[in-house]
Amino acid sequence: MKINYGIYIGTSSASIAKMDAGEVCVLKSDTLNDEIPLCVAINRKGNILVGQKAIAIYRMEVESQSLNTNNGFNSFIEFSRTLGTDKKYFSSNVNRSFLSEELLAEVIKCLISSDKSTIIQSAVITIPDAFKLNQIDALRKSASLAGLKQVEFIQESVAVGLAYNLDYIRNQGFNLVFYFDDEFKVSLLKGNNIIDSEDENYLGGKNLDLAVVDEIIIPHIKENFSIDDILNDDHKKLKYREALIFFAEELKNELSFKGEFNLYKEEGAGTDDEGEDIEIDLLATQSDLEKVLSPIFQKAIDISKKLLERNNLKASTINFLALIGKETFSPVLRKMLEQQICKPDTSVDPITAIVKGATIYASTIEISNRIANKISDFSKIQIEIGYEEYSVESEEFVTLKILADKSEGTIPKKVIAEITRTDKAWSSGNVEINEIGEVIEVQLIKGHTSRFEITLCDDKGQILECQPSAFQIERRIYTSPTLPYSIGTEVQDKRTGKIIFQTISGLEINKSLPVLGTYNGIKTDKPLRPGMDSDFIKIPLYQGEHGADGTRAIYNEHVYDIIISGADLPALLPENSDVDLTINIDKSQKVSIQAYFPYLDHTAEIEVPTDTVQSVETNWLANEIRKAKGSIEELKNEGINNEKIQKAETEIAELERKFENNKNDVDSKQEVLTNLRKTLKDIDALSETTEWRKIKVKLIYEFQTFKRIAIACNNDNLNNLVQSINEQLNQILVSQGVFLGKALLDEIEYQIERINSINEKYDREYFELYENGSLTLIDLKKALEKVNRTDGLVYREVLELIKCDITIKNTEDFLKTVAK
Repeated sequence: MKINYGIYIGTSSASIAKMDAGEVCVLKSDTLNDEIPLCVAINRKGNILVGQKAIAIYRMEVESQSLNTNNGFNSFIEFSRTLGTDKKYFSSNVNRSFLSEELLAEVIKCLISSDKSTIIQSAVITIPDAFKLNQIDALRKSASLAGLKQVEFIQESVAVGLAYNLDYIRNQGFNLVFYFDDEFKVSLLKGNNIIDSEDENYLGGKNLDLAVVDEIIIPHIKENFSIDDILNDDHKKLKYREALIFFAEELKNELSFKGEFNLYKEEGAGTDDEGEDIEIDLLATQSDLEKVLSPIFQKAIDISKKLLERNNLKASTINFLALIGKETFSPVLRKMLEQQICKPDTSVDPITAIVKGATIYASTIEISNRIANKISDFSKIQIEIGYEEYSVESEEFVTLKILADKSEGTIPKKVIAEITRTDKAWSSGNVEINEIGEVIEVQLIKGHTSRFEITLCDDKGQILECQPSAFQIERRIYTSPTLPYSIGTEVQDKRTGKIIFQTISGLEINKSLPVLGTYNGIKTDKPLRPGMDSDFIKIPLYQGEHGADGTRAIYNEHVYDIIISGADLPALLPENSDVDLTINIDKSQKVSIQAYFPYLDHTAEIEVPTDTVQSVETNWLANEIRKAKGSIEELKNEGINNEKIQKAETEIAELERKFENNKNDVDSKQEVLTNLRKTLKDIDALSETTEWRKIKVKLIYEFQTFKRIAIACNNDNLNNLVQSINEQLNQILVSQGVFLGKALLDEIEYQIERINSINEKYDREYFELYENGSLTLIDLKKALEKVNRTDGLVYREVLELIKCDITIKNTEDFLKTVAK
């Protein structure tokens, strides 16, 4: 029994589809649309509204805000962006706040109620390719709150591959999935694997709408009305732009298939500075729209090109470009893609492609036994069907097996089965089956999904009801899901001394799921007493993007901490004992961890947190921005003011502006932090070059100082030390290791300080003797020879005696004093 239901969760919309008689059927909303707006509203009675009714309320509330009223919001959008964060949405109508997971649960409830014929308990839900682990955990929670008992996940790019039915020839080349909707994502596929991907969560349809607002609609209003008070107040301007987005969407959509469009609105645009109602009567053309949208689309295309470049590919090597998302209907974008990459494929609806692919995948996933047992009719003969869900062959082997222990009715001694393809063009004929199982070869339809029905009868030809009674084999290559981020931990870089991100072996980015990672040889820094939660070690886990290895750990996304405590142990684990971790991530990116303790020969299951949230503290983020600005100033003061520094300076200034305008919004702070980390990596790389230059200059100077002192001392031990340090210095100059350079510099400075402290000791002892009048010059040459032989470190002091014309009265007494 298969799941058969797929759900797509976007940023602004959601949809559901089911597999029915071998065909994907997108379930219509109550307004007969293929998708519903991702919007939840709470009315004054406290009733929860979802979809079209909710978005109507949201629009009225936005327009009300543009009229400078201070009514609280009771409708919410884009909460899928804030899954797994501490963002809360307050409704004054019920005087309580909602988490993102709670709001999304209402949307999922609405979707699974679309099929009135059954109660849906299992579904496959799509996730963005770059969804983080805590976001997936939050989505699981939403599904559970909605009443789903079994949830599987599929990456959007994988679903697209299934929806487009990529055939064997296409999969031998490189394919690009270009997703532009509420956010932007691009994935590179080869064979049956996603080999690389890139995303920009804050580049999407809203950017397009705001560009239309800023460059077409507001200039038109400004020509005809006085709105300076609105535009000069950042808070008022922000609310006003939001209110005009609905008009921008209409203008953008109409000009997608018309040469020109007249946007006429008598109300909804607010009032001007004099209190006059603003009326919009704007004629815009496709060329006007192209001028505004092209720069934004170009950013997405540039990201796609960068993805190809880092995989050593050119645009000409792409033989198939799939479009996903409502914004890909834009003729402006399609023309740009054809000119710069290749002509996109338009054979599949970009809006329903993902949910269709999810449903195809759902038709291959078994419902869990726990759920199947509740919905199965055990009065029918229960059978097990074994087969390949996907195939590009013309024949496949299928096994049929009677499950007698799960069948409540009487099973005849002889059971005959016949498999018939639903197009009636092929049948297996009668085959006797039993509890051991029988193998039957079935014929597939070339280029299409093959659906089969199973008929059972006894030896007298009487029909026997069975469950399940049908199955299908997809005629397509299954594109397996991949790990969207490298999973790693923090280690100290031997070269720089910095705490950096290091990928755990086996958990590299873009590896096909499921994956198994190993992290061995972790040392305990203290004893762990059995049964004691207070005795623990903590191992932080991070998710890193492409090229994350070697970057500062804090510039990557902290997932959670693995806590290993005495509660996991049967006996005392001494300090400095080894711990070996095995981390398993399944196809739905569910994580399980095992810890092995060689000293105890014991393995423990480690609990994986599923309730971690992303939280961006406002003051901390403000401080990080200030530190980034300070780092740029330091680099400029050191004479570095190239194009990279100027770019970083511009990016930080823009991030600071966004932060100041939206410092209380969780999603905005997350956007600022995401982009700040990218810029900080660039700044860090530049800082490292200057840091090495400073270390190099100081190393050479201090080594020369140490070498002069050692020569003056004329001591064999010191001469050997100089030679050893010189060899180390030459190696470091070649490797340019900042951390090793610092360590060697510390050693040189220590030796210089040690010699100076010894000399200062002898200086004090000498002057005490001199002041007492006990030293006179009898045989300076003899004194120098004996002093040199006894301890070369006082050679400098003897030279000073010569310079000061000091006489040594009793050389032997002086030498004895020095020897002490």
